[in-house]
Amino acid sequence: MDFWNLTIKIILLSQTTAGILGNFSHLYYYLVHYAESKLKPTYLIHMHLMAANTLIILSRGVPHTMAAFGLKQFVNYFGCRLILYIQRVGRSVSIGTTCLLSIFQAITISQKEFCCKDQKVKSAKYIECCIALLWVLYMLINAIFPVYQFIKRNSKNVTRKRDFGYCSTDGRDEISDSLYSALVVCPEIFFSFLMAWSSCYMIVILYRHKLSVQHIHSTCSSRRISFESRATQSILVLVSTFLSFYTLSSILQGCIALLNNYNWWLVNISFLTSLCFPCFGPFVFMSHYSMVPRITCSGS
Repeated sequence: MDFWNLTIKIILLSQTTAGILGNFSHLYYYLVHYAESKLKPTYLIHMHLMAANTLIILSRGVPHTMAAFGLKQFVNYFGCRLILYIQRVGRSVSIGTTCLLSIFQAITISQKEFCCKDQKVKSAKYIECCIALLWVLYMLINAIFPVYQFIKRNSKNVTRKRDFGYCSTDGRDEISDSLYSALVVCPEIFFSFLMAWSSCYMIVILYRHKLSVQHIHSTCSSRRISFESRATQSILVLVSTFLSFYTLSSILQGCIALLNNYNWWLVNISFLTSLCFPCFGPFVFMSHYSMVPRITCSGS
């Protein structure tokens, strides 16, 4: 057990460190290189996604890593509620911005395919509003849960506490579970389906364009085919990484919520999987955007 404890500690520390360095390096790059110019819509979405992932790592990865190394219950009740609030906001905004990024990329590739440049300009104008709406909406939605927990805490009904290692809070009940399912879980599932659909749509467009340029015997066409093949693979990696990690994380968190006597392994694996996409997402997106093909009307 000591060996596995040490292994979990090393994995948590490595994962958290890599996530902080990856997300902060991307944020630093955008803030320094585009400080005096307006960000492109794709870069703007990317920057907010990195900010949401950073919130997840700082509020979930760092406290749990500290607890794994022996610093237990170092946060009081109100600090614990604040940490959980930041976790939920970061997770919700991360899922929402990833979905927005996938949809915007699908629209961009579709418009380049059909040479509708005016539509691209129109769609880019709404990106800032959508991102601001995501932040404000999820900050308000997730504020319901700490307020409800505070009201319930002052009531006579005492529920079983949930121990996170670094802090503990009151357990959830049927009302909070229903609110969480309706306001958080259902939109996350909807965003996941939207992202999968838009990514499949991109792959279809890229495949059709690849077939259309196969008859053009030139060096440029062969390069485009290579770019399209790699772009399709990167999109598949992006979607599968996002959906697999978040789906597995949701399943494990659901098991923890339903089981009264969950074991040590289940808790630690749940924490590790929930941090996988926020920590390794920057590296996946780095390869994704370096391979998006430039589809022009001349090649169709």
